[in-house]
Amino acid sequence: MKRQRKLTKSSDKIVSGVLGGIAEYFSWDKSWTRIIGALLIIFPGQVFLGILLYVIAAIVMPDYQSPQRPDDDNIIDGEFRE
Repeated sequence: MKRQRKLTKSSDKIVSGVLGGIAEYFSWDKSWTRIIGALLIIFPGQVFLGILLYVIAAIVMPDYQSPQRPDDDNIIDGEFRE
């Protein structure tokens, strides 16, 4: 069964992790995504709209959650699993 990807903010943040999260979701290069995203945000005449959309995305997108190890009381810290 294929695991479903989820759009989240990146753990490798520069401002809030929005553009990094988009790059991770689509498997794009983070640097180019951030450069193109910044250019689209500050494009002449559209600055307010670009900043508004970025702020909305920063509020709406969930934060990155590192994969959780299932709680297992039988496992001692440092013990190898099979």
